[in-house]
Amino acid sequence: MNYLIKKARQGDTDAFVELMERQKQSMYKVARSYLHREEDIADAMQETVLDCYEKLGQLKSDRYFSTWLIRILINNCNDILRTGKKETPVEIFQEQGDTCRELFQCEFEELMNTMDEKYRVILMLYYGEGFKIREIAQILDMDESTVKTRLARGRRQFAHLYQLEPAAERR
Repeated sequence: MNYLIKKARQGDTDAFVELMERQKQSMYKVARSYLHREEDIADAMQETVLDCYEKLGQLKSDRYFSTWLIRILINNCNDILRTGKKETPVEIFQEQGDTCRELFQCEFEELMNTMDEKYRVILMLYYGEGFKIREIAQILDMDESTVKTRLARGRRQFAHLYQLEPAAERR
C-alpha cells in the first residue's frame, strides 16, 4: 500500500483510484456508524475522496494514510450531520433471501444504531476497522485514556443492549 501512496502523491491517478478502492469498505463502515441514509453515506465518501485527492500533498507521513483518510471522512460526516441532512432511519427489509447471516447483520446494525454515538464510533473503529487505541485517539482528536474508557463503556452498553434484545422480543 505504501507504494500506491507514493505513486498517488506523485500524481499517478491510477494509483490513487486503486488506493481508494482498497479503502472503500473501511470508509463505508465508518460513515455508516455516523450516518444512516445511504445517500448521506455516499455523499460523505465522495467528498472524502475529493478532499483526499486535493490534499494528498499535505499528508505528513505515508504510514498514517488510513488514519488521515478516516479523519477526513469523520469530518465530512459531521458536516453532513450539522447541515441537517440527518433523517431518522426507516429500515425496509426485503423479504427475499433472508439468510441467517443477513438477519444477524441487520440485527447487529440495528443494535449498534441504538447505542450512544460516542461509543458506537469507537467500537466500529476498533473492532470493525482494526484501528489501535492510539490511532483512534489521533483520528478522533482525544486522549488515549478517553478512548479506552469509551471502549470499555461501549462494550458494556453493547452487552447490556444485546442481553435486553431477546427479552423485548418475548413481550
